[in-house]
Amino acid sequence: MGQPLRVGIVGLGAISGQYLSAFARLEAVRVVAVADLDAARAEAVAAEQGARALTVDELVADPEVDLVLNLTIPAAHAEIALKAIAAGKDVYGEKPLAATLDDARVVVEAGRAAGVRVGCAPDTVLGTGVQTARAAIDGGAIGEPVAATATMMTPGHERWHPNPDFYYQPGGGPLLDMGPYYVTTLVTLLGPVASVVGTASHTRATRTVGSGPRQGAVIPVDVDTHVTGVLRHESGVLSTLVMSFDSVATQAAEIEVHGQTGSLIVPDPNRFDGDVQLHVLDGEWQTLPPSAGYRDAGRGYGVADLATTPPGAAARASGDVAYHVLDIMTSLLASAGSGTAVTVESTCDRPAPVPLSDAPGGTRPSGR
Repeated sequence: MGQPLRVGIVGLGAISGQYLSAFARLEAVRVVAVADLDAARAEAVAAEQGARALTVDELVADPEVDLVLNLTIPAAHAEIALKAIAAGKDVYGEKPLAATLDDARVVVEAGRAAGVRVGCAPDTVLGTGVQTARAAIDGGAIGEPVAATATMMTPGHERWHPNPDFYYQPGGGPLLDMGPYYVTTLVTLLGPVASVVGTASHTRATRTVGSGPRQGAVIPVDVDTHVTGVLRHESGVLSTLVMSFDSVATQAAEIEVHGQTGSLIVPDPNRFDGDVQLHVLDGEWQTLPPSAGYRDAGRGYGVADLATTPPGAAARASGDVAYHVLDIMTSLLASAGSGTAVTVESTCDRPAPVPLSDAPGGTRPSGR
């Protein structure tokens, strides 16, 4: 395959541990530098990884770094990405691509102008769960797709998160927080979206922190906490989306796809694996064995996929897909505000399918 892609990580919060765990077994990438506002944390992670602890500016400018992995808070996504692009680096970030659609557009256009690659989470769609479902749909298991449903209903993150304020401020809410997993899955399975119509509600003015040192603190709610709508895919398929922080529980499948001759249950899009269930006309439910996707995948496989994508080809977890997904979600919120259908201005190519395999570029032997 050649030399691994040399990665510098900016932001060493909780999610970074999942990336580092995956990178430890991936041949396609190697962590060479880390940066964090907490210098002691950066030094500790650098020592564990055999990497160098740098400032953000030092990391972005370092000639030994090929790709900047941006794990900062959403409000900083665009700033860090643009610094990396200006330095001629590839960049891959956690979702969303940026805090606003305008900022995301600037990032994508800057990457294209600079000739560098832009990638973005979620890469959960590259695992065996979503990819096996896609293989079934593409193989005609449900006939012509007609409709899909995507459902995420919880009581709200304040029950378990010690600092849940962000989830209830502009840029948060159930759609922008969890929607990237569900909408990216729908685009992967059924292609890009042409228009949306939505509605939303805001049921409580405050929430109470339920755990941690701030337990009992009351925080304001400045976003809609229940969002529902219909996405019209360019193919004509209609997907119904429900994202809520206002419910107690649900037994609805996270995602179902319905065709003229069958129905499919898709596993949790926030996971890489899970059972895919198929019910054909006049048949009964059956569990499909994994037939596509990266086995035992974890967060960071999207970086390795980008690293092994041939020049000129589109990486699967690309900035273009992430931009379209953000456009879909912000269009849905705009529709909820206006009470009218909204055209989604962007589009993207449906990402290439993932054959059943262990990892992009291979895995390291145990103990390495």
